[in-house]
Amino acid sequence: MKKNKEHVISRIEPGSIAEELELAPGDALVSVNGQSIEDIFDYHYLINEEYLEILIRKSDGEEWELEIEKEYEDDLGIVFENGLMDEYRSCRNKCMFCFIDQLPRGMRETLYFKDDDSRLSFLQGNYVTLTNMSDEDVERIIRYHLSPINISFHTMNRDLRCRMLNNRFAGDALDKVEQFYKAGITMNGQIVLCKGINDGDELEHSIEALTKYLPHLQSLSVVPVGLTDHREGLYLLEPFTREDALQVLKQLHAWQDRLYEKYGTHFVHAGDEWYLLAGEELPREESYDGYLQLENGVGMVRLLHEELKNELACRSGDDRSRKVTIATGTLAAPILMKEAEQIRRKYPNVEIQIFPVKNDFFGRSITVAGLLTGQDLKKQLSGHALGEELLLTEHMMKSGERIFLDDMTVEELSRALQVPVIIVESDGKALLEAVLGD
Repeated sequence: MKKNKEHVISRIEPGSIAEELELAPGDALVSVNGQSIEDIFDYHYLINEEYLEILIRKSDGEEWELEIEKEYEDDLGIVFENGLMDEYRSCRNKCMFCFIDQLPRGMRETLYFKDDDSRLSFLQGNYVTLTNMSDEDVERIIRYHLSPINISFHTMNRDLRCRMLNNRFAGDALDKVEQFYKAGITMNGQIVLCKGINDGDELEHSIEALTKYLPHLQSLSVVPVGLTDHREGLYLLEPFTREDALQVLKQLHAWQDRLYEKYGTHFVHAGDEWYLLAGEELPREESYDGYLQLENGVGMVRLLHEELKNELACRSGDDRSRKVTIATGTLAAPILMKEAEQIRRKYPNVEIQIFPVKNDFFGRSITVAGLLTGQDLKKQLSGHALGEELLLTEHMMKSGERIFLDDMTVEELSRALQVPVIIVESDGKALLEAVLGD
């Protein structure tokens, strides 16, 4: 007889059902309603009931059988040591544009792990290529109706997709999209655009082919490939120019106009980088269809601007005196300078220095703030008068930790620069409060 898998609890959410039951870190979940839990899919599906019987093995070995009455969709408030409750699945592709293949040596081992796990798509919003998804995975997603599933399409030309992903099954993997569509599974898509590969006519074909999956495919983002200086032995790819960005935006805007008139949704969205590279104004807020792809860099700049504008409108302003520095990537620096002007109009004695940091670690062609390292910040900010505090976006941090990509900690950077370093959440209210010292 197969032994039930046990899943060790790492944390109990305050005020949760699990806290009321006196569950604690170190306890293990053995079963729900007599069924073993294979992974997070099973767990979420099985606990969506009004009555549960769960078996817990306490850290001292004692077993507790607990009966729970709750609202249908109420969570138990349990966080497990392994977020997937199973082994993570690594990517089987060798994509010509893979960012992980472009990482320099000597970074922490976890950064070199390539995930392509559909369960992370459901849990964390990760994008998957479908090449690592079995028929059983597809069946479970449909049976449990797990959504949204975020899919990296890159192209709808099957032969080209095999070449781009360097996987002979990559074209056939697109058949799974048809299964999700027929089952009513909500999806989001992305295309990483590579110059001379899947742009131009190929992009036109891909967008047209994907529109047939509306409305279940609710959005499609197009983002430029990221190229570091560490591409030895990799496929030769060229960076996009301002003229390229203007052409991409023209193409995508034409599709938005067409689709909005027909379906009432813009559907396809350009990543913020295209607008910044082209030097073009960002679209109005309503063009983002509710910011469906924020984590993919679509609409983040517009949302920050609107949140900051609304927060300032609620304040009367004052004459407080303060000086802070915001360090960011070279791409976003001009945008933040404009936002700083918004703040200064209401708080004239607050001095905000925007410091664009060049990316020497990955290469100067990497211009986004989220890929800046502690050592680049330390080297380029040293010796400058930074004011009372240095403000950095949370996107520079390893998820859930105060560590940069190169393993330097926030505290180490703060000591080196001799200034408090404040990590700011990515919204307008948090930015304003950090600038004002609130």
